[in-house]
Amino acid sequence: MKASPFFILAGLATLAFTLAVKLEPEAAGWTQGQNSGNFLGLMFGDGRKLLANQFFTMADVYFHSGYYPSIFDKNSSEQKEIISASHGKKETEEDEKNEDFLGRPKDWIDAFGRNFKITTHTHLEHGNEREILPWLRLAADLDPHKIDTFTVGAFFLRDHLNRPDQAEAFLREGLRQNPDSAELLFELGRFYNDSAHEVDRARNVWELGVRKFLQASPADQKEDKLIFEEIVVHLAYLEEQSGNYAQAINWFRAAQKVSPNPGALEAQIVEIQKKISAKQP
Repeated sequence: MKASPFFILAGLATLAFTLAVKLEPEAAGWTQGQNSGNFLGLMFGDGRKLLANQFFTMADVYFHSGYYPSIFDKNSSEQKEIISASHGKKETEEDEKNEDFLGRPKDWIDAFGRNFKITTHTHLEHGNEREILPWLRLAADLDPHKIDTFTVGAFFLRDHLNRPDQAEAFLREGLRQNPDSAELLFELGRFYNDSAHEVDRARNVWELGVRKFLQASPADQKEDKLIFEEIVVHLAYLEEQSGNYAQAINWFRAAQKVSPNPGALEAQIVEIQKKISAKQP
């Protein structure tokens, strides 16, 4: 039976980790005079980013309980579903259909072989999401500048595993490594608003995210404009709920400049204007 590429990768990763643990006591002499004390970075060099991506992929594999396309299957290049889930995207019937990458058996050999592997599209739930955490931890250690690792890990810690304190700590670890990341500030603001219910702290963090976005280069702003929209829309709703209607309108106007659907935001502005009119004598 042909071995799965993921099992081969897992075996190599286990071997590498065992070697790293064995050699770690000797690493102090290797790092003298260097700024970096990251032993994994020393062991794997520039290849650690490639390994980090593979560990992140393994988290997505576990999220699907092992039902996952290989590099030869048709949808192997699509966005990883754990990223979509962490951004609040709900799976549709079309998504379910696309996930059935195996299709009909090609022949009787293929049909028989499916008796020995997972052929059903499912997701981890009921606390079993914790199985993806070790892979995300390894990915973060190997590539601390991969933002998705921190946002996805914090999402599952907070929303699925009821570990809000660990979620906040993981996001703050990401911010220490990436202090200008508007996306990490957006997620941290969501934590303060939704989990900690600290509105003022959420407002401060999101406003810092807006400043970081405006200070970024034009190329980075173009890449992160959807995050900017997310931040200012959340700020608008926060100000609306706090009764600061004029400021809420200002944030919705800012979101319209980058939104693919400014008409929907205009409808929100009209509703707020009605509230303002109703308050006037």
